[in-house]
Amino acid sequence: MESGPAIFAGTAFTLFGAGLLLWTGARVRHRAPVAHGVSPATAVALAALFGAGFLALGLWCFGRV
Repeated sequence: MESGPAIFAGTAFTLFGAGLLLWTGARVRHRAPVAHGVSPATAVALAALFGAGFLALGLWCFGRV
């Protein structure tokens, strides 16, 4: 009964985290800014940290099912 919301949340978090990591990697590879008005190193570090965090949270939600 409670596995439905966990599967939905896990899917959403995993897709968002993976998408953020892929987008950040593509921006870095093309030497394009990740965020405007922010130091490039800070923007890449925070985007990668949050991407990995959301990916881990999504996988944790799948583990709870």
